[in-house]
Order: sequence, then C-alpha cells, then structure tokens
Amino acid sequence: MAKVCQITGVRKFRGRRIHHSGKSKKSGGIGLNHVKKVNRTFSPNLRDKRIWVPELKQFVRVKLSARALKTVTKNGAFSVLKGAGLI
Repeated sequence: MAKVCQITGVRKFRGRRIHHSGKSKKSGGIGLNHVKKVNRTFSPNLRDKRIWVPELKQFVRVKLSARALKTVTKNGAFSVLKGAGLI
C-alpha cells in the first residue's frame, strides 16, 4: 500500500536539505559553510489504525496521518470516514 493518508490524501513529497561542512569556530575553524543542496523526501506521519464506528457497530481499518487522527477524534469516525468515501 502506498504511503498516502486515506482521509486527507497527504503523501510523500520531495524537497532539499542544505549540506554544511567545515570546522566550527569553537574548534578553531572558520565556521560551517553552505556547500550544496541535497535532495530528500519528506514522509507523512502515517498510522495503521482500527477505528470503532458506533453507527455501524464494527471496526474499520484505515491508514491515516496523525493530523487525520485528530480530525477523527474531533468530528467523529462516521462523519469523517463517510466524507472520505471509505464507508
């Protein structure tokens, strides 16, 4: 299964980080220098969860992000899952 939240649709995306090199000033060098940008991927904070839906009286298995889990807690499982088209 892909690394995608089933409720919000958040997925992995690409970005860059900055490489620094050199000896720190504290150690007697000239400080850390900006050298180059390196590609990396940012992964969502995904969880595999079994959510109890009282209206259906059953558990539903979903892969969702931590943000979506907060949304389910706040708005209720049935309304959020129905809005996402999972039930």
